[in-house]
Amino acid sequence: MLSVTIRIAALALLIANAPAHAQSVADFYRGKAVEVYIGTSVGGGYDAYTRILSRHMGKYIPGNPVLVPKNLAGGGGIRLANFLYNAAPKDGSVFGTFNRGIGFEPLLGNKAAQFDATQFNWIGSTNDEISICVAWHTAGVVRYQQVQERELVVGASGTGADTYQFPKVANGVLGTKFRIVTGYPGGNDIDLAMERQEVQGRCGWSWSSVKATHPTWLPEKKFNILFQMGLSKHPELPDTPLIMDLAKTDEDRAIFKLIFGRQVMAWPFAAPPGVLQERVDALRTAFTATMQDKDFLADAAKARFEIRGVTGLAIQKLVQEIYQTPAPVVRKTMDLLQ
Repeated sequence: MLSVTIRIAALALLIANAPAHAQSVADFYRGKAVEVYIGTSVGGGYDAYTRILSRHMGKYIPGNPVLVPKNLAGGGGIRLANFLYNAAPKDGSVFGTFNRGIGFEPLLGNKAAQFDATQFNWIGSTNDEISICVAWHTAGVVRYQQVQERELVVGASGTGADTYQFPKVANGVLGTKFRIVTGYPGGNDIDLAMERQEVQGRCGWSWSSVKATHPTWLPEKKFNILFQMGLSKHPELPDTPLIMDLAKTDEDRAIFKLIFGRQVMAWPFAAPPGVLQERVDALRTAFTATMQDKDFLADAAKARFEIRGVTGLAIQKLVQEIYQTPAPVVRKTMDLLQ
């Protein structure tokens, strides 16, 4: 009798300590609130994209959980990336988004970035972004070759921003002569400075943002596009030079990929490392399905957001490739950004 009792007790203990993966994905998510963290403050692009996504993605996750957006700003997203990697639950109940370049900060020597981006479970990106470099119409510059011969003053926010790093790298690799004026609080302030002719242009300006915030500027010929920045051309800009095509050596191309690879994961979503694979797969599948959802696309169109979804697997592969950049190329890139 005692041995039967012991066996029953042992069986109960085994059931109580059964691995989490014995629970189906639907059972795990049913009735849950999934926290979707945003590494920026309320009101910006990352915040808006995430809130639209959160309204629609839950219906594609088995068990149909509610997605609850939460802001955790700081360090341009480094605070959130550190939280997801080191402190967040690793059960699939939490994921988040942070600035597109944050994943590469450890590679570029930022000691505040306490994570290994190759270990995140990347869920996807709502857009494969292309940025442009422009000269205001009064600057007298219509082609990028002219900036190899004369100075063009462009506005930027800080040294970690695309508006600083993109023209800085172009100077180092292409020999352009962008003079970068920092200190503008954000993109709208740089745009206003162009209008006032305090600066002559802007580099690292998202094409989707141009269309959303200044839809009349291009047809009114308020600026000239010098080149586009990303790993491939935007379908709407087939005749605009792509910076990758301007590279002359393998080293130049590797530097550009290191800096402009972030464009592919323009609005990235990542889950912590260590999440069970079937839950990661469920989140990735749900994300991809949401990118095709007519209600989601209608909400995004209302907000003038471009949607060209990128899968989590594609981002995972890209991050792995960029982290394999040879050390001398990484060092040279860091030197160019100084």
